[in-house]
Amino acid sequence: MTAPIPPAPHPHGHPRRRRAHPALIVLVLLGLLVGGAGVGMRLLGGSLGGFGASDDYLGPGSGEVVIEVGPGDTSSAIGSTLEQADVVASAQSFVDAAVADDRALGIQPGSYSMLAQMSAAGALERLLDPESRVQTEVAIPEGLRLTDTVDRLVAASDLPRRDFEQALQNPRRLGLPDYADGSAEGFLFPATYTFDPGTSAEQMLKAMIDRYEQAAQDVGLVDGAVAAGYTPREALTVASMAQAEVAERDFGKASRVVANRLELGMTLGFDSTVNYALGSDDLTLAQDQLAVDSPYNTYVNTGLPPGPINAPGEAAMAAAIAPPPGDWLYFVAVSPDSDKTQFTADYQEFLQFKDEFYSQVP
Repeated sequence: MTAPIPPAPHPHGHPRRRRAHPALIVLVLLGLLVGGAGVGMRLLGGSLGGFGASDDYLGPGSGEVVIEVGPGDTSSAIGSTLEQADVVASAQSFVDAAVADDRALGIQPGSYSMLAQMSAAGALERLLDPESRVQTEVAIPEGLRLTDTVDRLVAASDLPRRDFEQALQNPRRLGLPDYADGSAEGFLFPATYTFDPGTSAEQMLKAMIDRYEQAAQDVGLVDGAVAAGYTPREALTVASMAQAEVAERDFGKASRVVANRLELGMTLGFDSTVNYALGSDDLTLAQDQLAVDSPYNTYVNTGLPPGPINAPGEAAMAAAIAPPPGDWLYFVAVSPDSDKTQFTADYQEFLQFKDEFYSQVP
């Protein structure tokens, strides 16, 4: 028999490989895509042919995932956080989206409410949306007492009241100035605050005291108090009384009344200090209330009360250390429904103003 003729050698010394049929390639690709469709519509670009694409989710996402962006986090670090939380399919997909969008440089540190298995581009948009920030916001108005301020913090944060009470027992850790005498009354500055999840009661209180220090510095409270003949604590006390008694336009006049009465050795006779002693907010006070035994009773005791009766704002602080000149000794509200106040240096005129006020009290 004739021996079979061997195949001709390949020019490079290797047998020629048989090409895969195009239809087979299509079937394999379809199988991969269908197999991945159950995982958040995930694209496997990085594993198919090495074209440099990154794994990404196609869908808008669902549910809620809270993630934390730390100070100084790079897009790579943020991408890793998102991948670990299954917000994005891969860290690289987020990096790619961030590199392509200059707005990514504006991502702020904080906690964000994200969706599970969302596209990298969608995740970027959500991180740039202020509405996605997860924060506790609490508004503290001027003139709020310490107990009422704590009530608002408890309600906004869902932290137990005992956490705030325990923190208030350690004034040094809170950063209270020495002239606070260990009490935070008057030093939790009125403003709107935003706190990230996990912020402790101590951290909240410290932030408010830090804000007070900033305000005190802005108005020159310490040096201004000395110039006005007060200690810083006394100046803050005068500011708190003006804050409680009159509208902002009259802070200066009310502060001048205090200064004039102190100079003459008169009792101050402020209802707001008696209300503080009683823990009330009565518009009018009965005689037995005006006789309450308390160092805050300025109808009985001469001089200033021991400390602030609320947390005044910057305007009241500024007025306390630099009141306008004037001889006023008395003031009365025009009516129970008005924030207008009448000032006078004449006692008989004061009595007339007082009668007019009480005639309108229900």
